[in-house]
Amino acid sequence: MSTSGSVAAVDLGATSGRVIVGHVDTDGVRMEHVSRFPNGPVTLHEGVDHTGSRDTLHWDVVGLHAAAVDGLRRAVQDNDDLASIGVDSWAVDYGLLRGGRLLGLPTHYRDARHEAGVRTVHARVDAAELYRRNGLQHLPFNTVFQLAADPALPEAERMLLVPDLLGYWLTGVEGAERTNASTTGLLQPTTRGWDMSLARMTGLPAGLLPTLRDPGDRLGPLLPAVRSAIGAPDALGVTLVGSHDTASAVVAVPASEPDFAYISSGTWSLVGVELESPLLSDAARLANCTNEGGVDGRVRFLKNVSGLWLLSESVRTWERDGARIDLEALLAAATDVTTRVPVFDTMDDRFTPPGDMPARIDAWCDEHGVPAPATRAEYVRSILESLAVAYAETVETLERVTGRAIRVVHVVGGGSQNRLLCQLTADRTGRPVLAGPVEATALGNVLVQARAAGLGRLGGASLEALRDVVARTVDPASYHPEIGRVTPAHPGTASRPATARSTS
Repeated sequence: MSTSGSVAAVDLGATSGRVIVGHVDTDGVRMEHVSRFPNGPVTLHEGVDHTGSRDTLHWDVVGLHAAAVDGLRRAVQDNDDLASIGVDSWAVDYGLLRGGRLLGLPTHYRDARHEAGVRTVHARVDAAELYRRNGLQHLPFNTVFQLAADPALPEAERMLLVPDLLGYWLTGVEGAERTNASTTGLLQPTTRGWDMSLARMTGLPAGLLPTLRDPGDRLGPLLPAVRSAIGAPDALGVTLVGSHDTASAVVAVPASEPDFAYISSGTWSLVGVELESPLLSDAARLANCTNEGGVDGRVRFLKNVSGLWLLSESVRTWERDGARIDLEALLAAATDVTTRVPVFDTMDDRFTPPGDMPARIDAWCDEHGVPAPATRAEYVRSILESLAVAYAETVETLERVTGRAIRVVHVVGGGSQNRLLCQLTADRTGRPVLAGPVEATALGNVLVQARAAGLGRLGGASLEALRDVVARTVDPASYHPEIGRVTPAHPGTASRPATARSTS
């Protein structure tokens, strides 16, 4: 096999998508951005029922597919050594198919409809039994709940999660990649197979769940129409990666020791550790921790914590009101804030839907009897302090539940560029923070493809060897806790000061 070559990563995030080409050789990986395109919720009016007018949030997956194909066309045009294509995206959301056709645009996980599905599922399977079966943190948008509330379910023959749907449109081959399937609430975490008895208990049609496949498997060659559209050679096809974006991001954590926690920081923050086997104890369930699949059969034991969605929605609100926001200047002003700011519960349900985040922070503060932020810089500081406190509490929970010491925190993804958030995370956790790579998800996607193709002599490489490639390729920024630096919170809100910790 060749020791050098390229692969294309289609990386779909909750706010944008991108096509990135990874050039791999024995010296490491070089990432080249080919295209970037927006992604966001689409609100559609869907009639009137007993609750009144129904407007539903959807994903424009057809538009995403078209943008991805256009990016792949450019990637093929500029790189005659492409070995494969890999697709990753956010988790839990899906398309329903009948006769191979999409029954409707996938519903967005932030749509309120899913709450009805929680009630339906819990009437059949109580929360403790559900955790024993799937090991997942309770989130109202887990796929099992979404399906229970989906009016199109009786017509459906197959469910494909978003990256599997794009893979199907590229190759014509159906499947469910395991890391993303593990977020559905329908995968048994010890056997890593579908829990068919749970599927029957929750009322899913027979045959709805597709064949499970693993990262590194070849899904199939491109369909003739796709191959023609992008000018690809006959041999080019799709290789499965950790198609849940966090699974790919965790591959690219440049960890040199086992006692690390990771924060995959973007729209959401996924705060976790890596285990060899699932942890399904009552302590794990009561702490609302989740067992999600990782590459090479690893377990991503983590908690979903709200992320920079809070900041981006606040900026959107101010811009809708006519303000021109310079984010770098706003973060600099937030860094200089020394007054007390509220530290609020970032996982409060009010912060999940799109909308006016500053007004919701005001409402939270009013309910809890603390002064709201007075300036935009104080809102930003409040958001970032609140996230850092949530991270610190989650790291402590992970240590307690797993019995493992956590000596360093790796922040990867877009949030690793937010210097203030990274410093606050170090201060609040009392642990050193290593920030980067920024494009961790795409990098993990590329590395799994490269290993499958034997590029860079990575054929058969362990996960640790892939991480060693990352460590040689990127230079993470270091942040160390500053004792006594923590900005005081208003009375009645959380405030976790930095504490001295050994990192030896």
